[in-house]
Amino acid sequence: MSQPLNKIIPAFVILAGSLGLTGCATKGFVREQVATVNQRVDALDARLQATDGTAKQALAEAQSASAQAQNNGQRLDQINARVDSVEQRMQENRRKRARN
Repeated sequence: MSQPLNKIIPAFVILAGSLGLTGCATKGFVREQVATVNQRVDALDARLQATDGTAKQALAEAQSASAQAQNNGQRLDQINARVDSVEQRMQENRRKRARN
């Protein structure tokens, strides 16, 4: 072998070895990090489920209240129609009495 090639080969081996070793994460480290993230995701999922249940319950109550309000509005319209009818009859009776 030539003199320059003898110097380059060991340098190349050292460089390749150091690049290969520095960039890798161990399985244990990755599992630990993933477990931490999974715990946070699970906690957020539980909070989301609770919030979703509360929102669905609130929506059902709001829809029920809206239906009740609409029903009450219809009943008020009916009562107003009856009151108007009674007022008209009273006015007719007053006119009849005034003529006599």
